[in-house]
Amino acid sequence: ASFSELTFPHEHRNRLSICNKLSYAIGGAPYQITGCALGFFLQIYLLDVAQVDPFYASIILFVGRAWDAITDPTVGFLVSRSPWTRFGRMMPWIVLSTPLAVLSYFLIWYVPPFEDNKVIWYLFFYCLFQTLQTCFHVPYSALTMFISSEQKERDSATAYRMTIEVLGTVLGTAIQGQIVGMANAPCVPGPFDIPTDLNISFKSAGINDSEPVISLEHTKAAYMIASGVICLIYVLCAVVLFFGVREQKEPMSFFQGIKLVMGHGPYAKLVMVFLFTSLAFMLLEGNFALFCSSTLGFRNDFQNILLVIMLSATLVIPFWQWFLTRFGKKTAVYVGTLSVVPFMIMVVCLKSNLIVTYIVSFAAGVGVAVAFLLPWSMLPDVIDDFQVQNPNSTGHEALFYSFYVFFTKFASGVSLGISTLSLDFAGYISRGCSQPEEVHLTLKVLVSAAPIALIIIGLIILYFYPIDEERRQGNRKLLQEQRDNETDSDTDSTELANVV
Repeated sequence: ASFSELTFPHEHRNRLSICNKLSYAIGGAPYQITGCALGFFLQIYLLDVAQVDPFYASIILFVGRAWDAITDPTVGFLVSRSPWTRFGRMMPWIVLSTPLAVLSYFLIWYVPPFEDNKVIWYLFFYCLFQTLQTCFHVPYSALTMFISSEQKERDSATAYRMTIEVLGTVLGTAIQGQIVGMANAPCVPGPFDIPTDLNISFKSAGINDSEPVISLEHTKAAYMIASGVICLIYVLCAVVLFFGVREQKEPMSFFQGIKLVMGHGPYAKLVMVFLFTSLAFMLLEGNFALFCSSTLGFRNDFQNILLVIMLSATLVIPFWQWFLTRFGKKTAVYVGTLSVVPFMIMVVCLKSNLIVTYIVSFAAGVGVAVAFLLPWSMLPDVIDDFQVQNPNSTGHEALFYSFYVFFTKFASGVSLGISTLSLDFAGYISRGCSQPEEVHLTLKVLVSAAPIALIIIGLIILYFYPIDEERRQGNRKLLQEQRDNETDSDTDSTELANVV
């Protein structure tokens, strides 16, 4: 036996291989891939492909997201009460929910052959999918605490997970966008289109004499192919997670100390900050595809514009990782979110220009990276602060993450519901080559004015967030001393047991 094995047998036993960490990380991809596809494309799919009335589409989007938010703490409670099996406590939830989640996700992107109960169809399968995905994602998030008892190993596995999840957002946008983009049905001329020239009217509708005309049926088929590919990836990721990760049996109460967690001041402030900033980026995400295709007139380019946003977000994550270690996390949030504001203003003020739109999209990706990376980077600081102030209270880590996800999901439901309802009031025309001026104005507010206002509110709250770099480093030292003391006492106990 090696010296390290003799000296640190407990640590060695809990060490995770790169294969274990990758397998764990890959399990996070389905949530991001499906979330990105639904976030960017469900609104435009319901309005233009399924041709659901905007009012009912807003109900589907809002109720679906609100239901998703409610299921998080519910499933968390049920998971904490479920018995231990030979596969663990979390794994059965992940494995059993996957087949039904995949089926319900596929049926969201299927247009049923009837009109009367179409709204009920989409509402049912959207809510069902959100429930089943929660049955996958909540146990998966809590699995962090069960893959190893060593904090260092958990942190390392989480870093792998963040990388794979960001790649998942790119993959979701790319698969859905590129497959659907190849079969984008032309718009339908409406009362606002005055064809002065037949060729011009055809071009504005996206019809080219030399190309075969793509029908709405082709677009429906493209959405189903894209969902089929995503379903296959979902299943593969679940299989890799099941065979690549072994769950360790350790007691962890999921729903103890809720009042203690929610009453922790820095956590409440941080959640409020990211509630407003994530709501801003969700408004931008949910309406940008429609804004590009309807207001800017880029019906055949919007999927590429969305892909630029996600690729940009992926490329700049290493930069933000360096920036936050160099200048601090609060500064990174201020700089990252405010850097998007000028481009949000530019995209609605300048005349429609594809190159400018691509530049704005790249800049928006920089802000999306901050919105994606910083919450998960700052939550551990809040948990450390909580542990310093409550040294005898343990096992609440999952609660901090669970309630953060709950609030952001609820915010996304509100944003999608309000935005689609606003479009209904403005008189949105499904698949229309042009829209009433009120629709263009509404979309400009939803992708520019409203997100900017929400960002400003979030950053004002951030000013009162108490954990700066000095306090963060102080907390780290105090916790390290606590852990060293615990290690010393464990070593003493082991030596005493050996002597006896």
